[in-house]
Amino acid sequence: MVAASAATCLVVTFVILTWALKDVPWRQIADGSLKPIVVLENANGTPLVRQGPYQGPYISYEQFPDTLINAVLSIEDRRFMDHIGVDPQGIVRALFRNIQAGSVVQGGSTITQQLIKLQYLDSDRTLKRKIQELVIAFWLEGKLGKEEILTRYLNSAYLGAGATGMSAAARIYFDKDVEDLNLPETALLAGLLRAPSQWNPIVNREGARQRTEVVLDAMVDNGKITHLQAGAAKSAFAKVNPTRPTPRSGSWFADWVAPQASEVSGSSPGSTTVRTTLVPRLQEIAEKTIADTLEKSGEAASVSQAALVAMTPEGAVVAMVGGRDYKASQFNRAVTAMRQPGSTFKLFVFYAALKAGLTLSDRVLDAPLDIKGWSPENSGGRYRGWVTLAEAFARSLNAASVALAQEVGLDNVIAAARELGIDAELTNTPSLALGTSEVNLLDLTAAYASVRLGKAPVEPWGIIDFKAADQPEAFRVGQQSPQPVDLSPYQSDLVDLLRLVVEKRTGRGADPGVFAAGKTGTSQNNRDAWFIGFTEPLVVGVWVGNDDDTPMKGVTGGAIPARIWRDFMRQALRNPGPDTMSDDSIAGKDNSPRSCNVSACSRAYRSFRPSDCTYQPYSGERRICER
Repeated sequence: MVAASAATCLVVTFVILTWALKDVPWRQIADGSLKPIVVLENANGTPLVRQGPYQGPYISYEQFPDTLINAVLSIEDRRFMDHIGVDPQGIVRALFRNIQAGSVVQGGSTITQQLIKLQYLDSDRTLKRKIQELVIAFWLEGKLGKEEILTRYLNSAYLGAGATGMSAAARIYFDKDVEDLNLPETALLAGLLRAPSQWNPIVNREGARQRTEVVLDAMVDNGKITHLQAGAAKSAFAKVNPTRPTPRSGSWFADWVAPQASEVSGSSPGSTTVRTTLVPRLQEIAEKTIADTLEKSGEAASVSQAALVAMTPEGAVVAMVGGRDYKASQFNRAVTAMRQPGSTFKLFVFYAALKAGLTLSDRVLDAPLDIKGWSPENSGGRYRGWVTLAEAFARSLNAASVALAQEVGLDNVIAAARELGIDAELTNTPSLALGTSEVNLLDLTAAYASVRLGKAPVEPWGIIDFKAADQPEAFRVGQQSPQPVDLSPYQSDLVDLLRLVVEKRTGRGADPGVFAAGKTGTSQNNRDAWFIGFTEPLVVGVWVGNDDDTPMKGVTGGAIPARIWRDFMRQALRNPGPDTMSDDSIAGKDNSPRSCNVSACSRAYRSFRPSDCTYQPYSGERRICER
């Protein structure tokens, strides 16, 4: 009878366990599979904190300070190092204290159980989930060990203010690396684990202080610090100033570079730190210049939006503003918006003319034209007769530019634009010479960068290098581009044309007081206004207009866009400092390790792994991809 009862119990237990555990993700738990985390950094290596939830790099056990580990164990699971995943003694203690308080004031879950809830199971309080939690807790303890369980927990716990993981919380609350936290700071973070929204120090400083004192007292009771140390830490809390860092790094840039960063990181679990080209100082100048200009002049001129892109001549994007207010609109007018470039497109007409053998002193007729019923008009309605190519460009003469395009051939104008990197759809009609085919600001700015560099095309890029958490070596991102076209036979003439615009003609309002070259552009009925140009270290493009395509009040490229460009350049070139566009690490001249062309390698090898830039050949060990 006893044997039968025991057998029945075993069968029932087996059935219940089979039912409860059949959908447990054992492989995922065993492998420690983590969602890929991409951590973006500015060019100087500081975190590029994005809007919204933020998860920092995955931190190893050795990187967590002892005070943080002691604080977490003292307040969350004092017997963590002794129990086997479930702590009966802790459950009894919690039950007793809850009965005393008349409410739930303490939980009995271990850190192992909390990790399971965070990463592997849903939060339903059902019998099935409780059985799963208990069995997985026992199994995890034997499979992973204490240090790995605690490491995973500290990297995945939510700590308020959008921060997941201790490294993210250290950055958001204190703007520090987790290794640099002091005792009161670690006690504060440990206290957030139980109720991060309730004790968030940004919104409830007093509650955070009281909770921190509870943690410090628990550390004393646990023998991890002395009464004297706890008292000093409580007094030092007055110096703790948790404030979320302003996301000054430009969320439009982060949105633009994120897909590139994801490609670089691949699908490897864990974190990949991606150093971008963004220069915080230049980004801040760009945002403030646009905000101040639109605040001062926008309403009177019926201008609601503006965009700016700044890059090095090699194409490293160091600042990007995609509109007036990112919180109000995440639409990136620097990258996604397609607008008519107006006279900024004339660069390609005159480049085609130079390639056809004409010189800047050759003449073109600026006079009324009739091309199958269409007649281009000069601004102001005045025509100047025979003018040199230099004068026609500097004065932005529409009739002369259309006549020149007809002379050299529209096919050659389109080919010239393609050569300089414009890949938008270009319509083969006479009005093309006046910029009636739509382009985006980023590509147009890169085309002007090719003139400054003397090679084409310049491909805009935003990533300098990357490093996976489990790899000791960082890799510079190889920039893939077609065979460059040497512009040196025409560069001097093109630069002279663009300099003349700034020094004497339509671009005088953009003059920053140093060498500068650029071109104004205004589309029909003043719907778009542009200024694109460069100084020695920077190439910058500015667009202003309205999302609904309504006309502005007389705004031309030589007005608001030129002023934005000038004001940005003057500040950008003033005391540039060590983290600006002159930084060799942005230009690719530093001593970072070998280059890894992620795009080319991923296309060439199905087995390509970005984290270490290797692929698996048909035989032998993995090899470095050297494409």
